[in-house]
Amino acid sequence: MAKEECFTHLNTAGDTSALRNRKLLPTSAKPLQTPSKDTNSQTAGQDVTQSSNGTSGTFSKDPQSSGVLLMLVVGLSFSTRLYKIAEPPHVCWDETHFGKMGSYYINRTFFFDVHPPLGKMLIGLAGYMTGYDGTFPFVKPGDKYERHNYWGMRGFCAALGSFLPIFAYLTVLELSQSHTAALITATLLIFDTGCITISQYILLDPILLFFIMAAVLSMVKFKQQRPFSWYWWLWLVLTGVNLAGALGVKFVGLFVILLVGLNTVWDLWRLLGDLSLSLVDITKHFLARVVGLILLPLFLYVTIFAVHFVVLNKSGPGDGFFSSAFQSRLIGNNLHNASMPEYLAYGSTITVKNLRIAGGYLHSHWHLYPEGVGARQQQVTAYLHKDYNNLWLVHRQDHNESRSGTPDLVRHGDVIRLEHKETTRNLHGHLHEAPLTKKHFQVTGYGVNGTGDTNDLWQVEVCGGRKGDLVKVLRSKVRFLHRATGCVLYSSGKTLPKWGWEQVEVTCSPYLKETPSSQWNIEDHINPKLPNISLSVLKPHFLEILLESHIVMIRGNSGLKPKDNEMNSKPWHWPINYQGLRFSGVNDTEYRVYLLGNPVVWWLNVASLGLYPIMVAVASIALQRGFSLGQKRIEQALVLMREGGLLLLGWLLHYAPFYTMGRVLYYHHYFPAMLFSSMLTGITFDVLLKSTDLLLHPPYSDWLQRLGQVALLFSVLYSFYLFHPLSYGMTGPLAHEPGSAMAGLKWMDSWEF
Repeated sequence: MAKEECFTHLNTAGDTSALRNRKLLPTSAKPLQTPSKDTNSQTAGQDVTQSSNGTSGTFSKDPQSSGVLLMLVVGLSFSTRLYKIAEPPHVCWDETHFGKMGSYYINRTFFFDVHPPLGKMLIGLAGYMTGYDGTFPFVKPGDKYERHNYWGMRGFCAALGSFLPIFAYLTVLELSQSHTAALITATLLIFDTGCITISQYILLDPILLFFIMAAVLSMVKFKQQRPFSWYWWLWLVLTGVNLAGALGVKFVGLFVILLVGLNTVWDLWRLLGDLSLSLVDITKHFLARVVGLILLPLFLYVTIFAVHFVVLNKSGPGDGFFSSAFQSRLIGNNLHNASMPEYLAYGSTITVKNLRIAGGYLHSHWHLYPEGVGARQQQVTAYLHKDYNNLWLVHRQDHNESRSGTPDLVRHGDVIRLEHKETTRNLHGHLHEAPLTKKHFQVTGYGVNGTGDTNDLWQVEVCGGRKGDLVKVLRSKVRFLHRATGCVLYSSGKTLPKWGWEQVEVTCSPYLKETPSSQWNIEDHINPKLPNISLSVLKPHFLEILLESHIVMIRGNSGLKPKDNEMNSKPWHWPINYQGLRFSGVNDTEYRVYLLGNPVVWWLNVASLGLYPIMVAVASIALQRGFSLGQKRIEQALVLMREGGLLLLGWLLHYAPFYTMGRVLYYHHYFPAMLFSSMLTGITFDVLLKSTDLLLHPPYSDWLQRLGQVALLFSVLYSFYLFHPLSYGMTGPLAHEPGSAMAGLKWMDSWEF
């Protein structure tokens, strides 16, 4: 083929849908002449002309066989995921969190989690619909379910996990128009022990992966439809719905939103270059995507939170993570329907709550700091629970209190003293070093009956306020600046040793930047000389609690720490299957489940990530030099570069960002990226095997291709046979002991099954 003809093909291809909408012929009148060894090739028109329903003409010739293949994928996928779904009959790994959260929805009890609520809501709904009553405590892994109906929640997650190979099959089939590539992908995912394990338990991962894959499939199907047809709108809307679903389960759903967004920008850029379209047509395309891919997902995402707040209307374990104003909405909370004076005044009895997550209430007690820890004065801490020792009295700096009439109100810029109600000692700061946080100063209780010294004086500062502004209970964010040292009252979030009753350290920070750790609000407010108002008038509106919930989730996510005896990992571990994750059991008498990918599948994926750029480089050079490749191989090269590039981008977007994250990371975080690498493997190995006709003439090339396919299938199935006890559970001797089902299979020392 002439070099000019190759460029003609690349230019006329436009995008992947164009490959299927017209013949890949040069602009000259003569069709391409393929080498004699391509005797099994069809004409370009037969290969790539679409039928009216959007399916390649090649495949539409035998819809029955296509349906059989799809049903085979469906049957194998569901059977491998639903097999032994009720075992083990006890709590495994993070079921202790997400099963418990499903119970909270059934009981309408408010809780806190670092992820958006959709996944837990669906788990709760699945449990409720299958007869679970929400009474199992989910205290710790290993707790027996006994009479409680847990299989419905597991079955729901397994059903969603069963769709992953199906969606991947359909996506690769749509992209490559090759059943072989689609079947390779489906085989990798159906028989991956890791995908099976992650799908069989009450977890967010199968729900997240379902929405990610559904969004990718919808995006790919959308691109193949006639613009503004009924199916075009359907797939556009489904893409938006699934994007909202992915983000509504976990924030990593942002990565698939970014993938769809970049693909959409490229699509609009291509349309802008189509001179057959008017600017009005291009504007319609742009607005349709804005509605379907931005406004609709945003509306659905906000709706998820609206339902979340309506359902969880009772006070629960999540109260303390949120502001006092937020808590006043919750039935059963002491602030719900309570009444108190609206503005802080001298002579009031108050509680002061820190605004950081788990910052606690300002607290003191009779115990002193131990010898060697700053000054041996009374301890001041932050306590996470409501308690009588959280009460403080507000006094003027000069001890001159109003004896009659209405007390004066505290304003921004006022200097006050805070006297601990129980012990009558003042909140006190000095230049001694804090117990745990170096370069911060110690905060203590000092004096007797409110009498102390100038180190007891604190200046009130309303964040964002001006001199003279009043301090509103619940709503005002307040800082307390120590007059003598210039530092600011601060909750470090660090847990004190046993001498501090394992409460939270309170310090005086010399760093004056406003942060939640240095911000406080007045929660309880008692002053019989002031009129009370109902706190219902101070309750935040929906947008406020939506914003607050996101701030709390993001802070909580960034501060996650590994659990006891749990193996966190690093991103470079994940693609090579370096280290798994124990779901259940540690000894020979317990039912053991270990999350680890099928080694052959994961290492094939790593190989394809290396092969793909090499094959693209070779194909690009061949096209650039005008080598006579033949019609089919040009088509394969274009599919490899264009569609494989989309999948490689998906893998990068779902993997590379983890290198920048400061939070604790686990092996299961790689599974969204693993889905994209498996789809890339399907296309890459399909093109590689079909390229055997460059080396051998038919029928030898066909035999070599079939041999490669069989070898690939056999290696995946045999590896699955060897490692399937990791997914479906095992008891008896451990891997290093004689008679173990996993004897001799510890191919990497880092595997701890």
